[in-house]
Amino acid sequence: MAAMQKLLISALVAALAVFVGHAFLKVKKLLLVNRELPMKPLNCHYLKNIEFGAEDITILGDGRAFLSTGLKYPGMPSFSDEPGKMYVLDLLHPKPAPVELKIKGELDLHAFNPHGISVYTDEADDSVYVFVVNHPNSKSQVEIFRFVEDETLVHLKTITHPLLHSVNDIVAVGPEHFYATNDHYFHSETLHFLTVILGLPLCDVVYYSPEEVRVAADGIQSGNGINISPDKRFIYVSDILDHDVDVFERQDGEHLLFIKSVAVGSLCDNIEVDHMTGDLWLGCHPNPLKLINFDPKDPPGSEVCVLLLFKMHNCVSMCNSLKNISCRSSGSRTFTPTSR
Repeated sequence: MAAMQKLLISALVAALAVFVGHAFLKVKKLLLVNRELPMKPLNCHYLKNIEFGAEDITILGDGRAFLSTGLKYPGMPSFSDEPGKMYVLDLLHPKPAPVELKIKGELDLHAFNPHGISVYTDEADDSVYVFVVNHPNSKSQVEIFRFVEDETLVHLKTITHPLLHSVNDIVAVGPEHFYATNDHYFHSETLHFLTVILGLPLCDVVYYSPEEVRVAADGIQSGNGINISPDKRFIYVSDILDHDVDVFERQDGEHLLFIKSVAVGSLCDNIEVDHMTGDLWLGCHPNPLKLINFDPKDPPGSEVCVLLLFKMHNCVSMCNSLKNISCRSSGSRTFTPTSR
């Protein structure tokens, strides 16, 4: 009996050792810990009032950019105890400076914790709607605002749904319609870690409209940034742990048809699309471990990858990483092109 117990204990210890070894190698692979990039000096300058960076940036066709700031996210460093804020920035101004947007309406601004954002312009009356993923008190919901010209966001609606349980980013396709990515399947950090180690693609893209809410695409390891092509035909999703961008085609009834995955070779966060060319600009993390264990004396740096888009035979073809620019910053979530 004692011999059997020793055998079982030995087997359990061996199995645990194998699992720990596998987990260690898996984490190294996921986080690209052996990847080193040269830092290139860029002509950059800090924007006033955005000392702690922006989680997401998106640009209107007229050159105005919206920024969400102050995100507090589990497992990531937080640089301010203040609630999150929204800003607007005129990129066509000779000396662009961000202006904080006033928020009116029934919204708890003390718990405002903005994540991904998207804008939608209604062609019927040129109304501009701003969609914001919000995590008040660790919840997951979507806020819809109308942007008015006195630099104000008027809160219209808060959207919650069981399928929108861990929303990261959002792309609007109507005044109350959007696609959103979930970056977790389980709320438990332990279970989430196990899904990552085991490589289980349990995350999804959810379509929301006032009439229906449903999963539009699944099989994603960790959905992060999402955006749409200028012709509104294709949806792009960054799978941050798979190091690629998934391309989907919108079908009748707002179903998403998987077209292809484009390997990027970096941990892609948010996606911005050039309104003129359709090229994808990806804000990436060259050293996620440095980002998690943030040291201001040795910042993790930033990386931008640009994917050129060509339309051939009614399909999408993209060449990988035309530009790969690294710089010494506290970490990049979004890079967005301007026409300046």
